[in-house]
Amino acid sequence: MSTNVPQITWVNGSPVLPSESAILTGVQADIDTAFGGGVNPSLQTPQGQLAQSETAIIGDKNNEIAYIANQVNPSMASGIWQDAIGEIYFIQRIPGAGTVVNCTCNGAVGTIIPVGSVAQDTSGYLYSSTTSATIPSSGNVTVQFQNQTQGAIACAIGALNIIYTAIAGWNTVSNPATGTVGNLVETRAAFEARRSASVAGNSVNSIQAIYAAVTQVPDVIGAFVTDNPTGSTVSYGSTSYSLAAHSVCVSVAGGTSSAVAQAIWGKNSPGCAYNGNTTVTVYDTTYPTPYPSYSVTYLIPTSAPVYFIVEIKNNTLLPSNIVQLTQNAVIASFNGQDGGSAVTINSTSYSGRYYANINAINPNVNVIEVYLGLTASPSTLLAALGIDQLPTITASNIVVTLI
Repeated sequence: MSTNVPQITWVNGSPVLPSESAILTGVQADIDTAFGGGVNPSLQTPQGQLAQSETAIIGDKNNEIAYIANQVNPSMASGIWQDAIGEIYFIQRIPGAGTVVNCTCNGAVGTIIPVGSVAQDTSGYLYSSTTSATIPSSGNVTVQFQNQTQGAIACAIGALNIIYTAIAGWNTVSNPATGTVGNLVETRAAFEARRSASVAGNSVNSIQAIYAAVTQVPDVIGAFVTDNPTGSTVSYGSTSYSLAAHSVCVSVAGGTSSAVAQAIWGKNSPGCAYNGNTTVTVYDTTYPTPYPSYSVTYLIPTSAPVYFIVEIKNNTLLPSNIVQLTQNAVIASFNGQDGGSAVTINSTSYSGRYYANINAINPNVNVIEVYLGLTASPSTLLAALGIDQLPTITASNIVVTLI
């Protein structure tokens, strides 16, 4: 049986959908033919209502076909289709990770705080240390802790202050800076960005391979990898971090130190030196015992609070809680919760990144300017982070000014 309804056409393998107005015209022609001609085409008639319903059904069917066809495109895939594309590169969607915070642990000299030691914040959340640490002669050591609960859970300055796992010689714990919030299940955009950056995951002896392996470690919330192939020490990035000759620098936030070190060692070039502040012993279990051992050093970045001043044109139609709404919008953009990229290790964030989400608060919101930086009262339009800096943000760091 023939039909006047236009079909989906395929151009170079891609579907081109007919417009719904063209579909409606075709459906009306079919109805007219079925009833022998002379049918009133008005949409207010019973046959007009039937034509509209049939058009909507065909249009929805066409949209679903186009959606399925687009799922083989990595830049558009989502859900299980995106998971399947990830499997080609042997990567899986990250299920979620807890907030990471650097704490100062005080106690007796020589006290060992083993990996997995637990501290509690004032809200009752439990945080586990990601690496083992020994208290030096100064009596203080910086230890990275990660929330056992997944999600973007804030940890304010000084909030992580209760020792939950009693260890003789460990007296106090406190975080001098805010934590970098974790995340729930990895979003479509974040997974695709990681897949694109991880296509070297099956190779070895490259910084891309190391990055791919490290970002697959459970609970890692941020990573950056670079190297220095020259024969002399060089300074890298906005903080001029020193890289030794013929070395690699792997900066990682989150994840247990043993898993991170194992991922680095499995992909690094033989004989390549390391940079960082955390050293872990890795064993090569492919040999009979006693297993050969290697020392792997990587960098756990320090917390770097980012500050904002947001200027908004004042008018009487602004929401009464415009300050809080603006702070929430900035935090959402900062953490990549608006569909964009989150601010992370060694990244540069520009003021223009935040305009759209702030303006979307209300039609009466007009952003004049957004200033941001790594010092209070910023006057610049960007914040450039180094490989040794893990960006953090709180509402108190965001000043909203109505002009």
